[in-house]
Amino acid sequence: MAITVRIPTPLRRIANGQGEVSIEAKNIKEAIEALEANYPGFKERLVDENGELRRFVNLYLNDEDIRFLKGIDTELKDGDTLSIVPAIAGGRPQN
Repeated sequence: MAITVRIPTPLRRIANGQGEVSIEAKNIKEAIEALEANYPGFKERLVDENGELRRFVNLYLNDEDIRFLKGIDTELKDGDTLSIVPAIAGGRPQN
């Protein structure tokens, strides 16, 4: 299944500067493996050594957080869009 992956600015250097790439995958886990095969170094930025999604990385399938679906086992269909969104932390506390 051909899907589009939207790459955030901090990871674009790994994807040869591209903001979007097209890959073939049946589920999120396969999508991560396909990204790694095409752009070495991608996987370690998305998942930890146990294969779990990193805490400060969010993946959205067609605008829905995969954590509320089946996580990295979420199935994909032709034409889906997977967005990688790094979590942003920080700021100044309110008094």
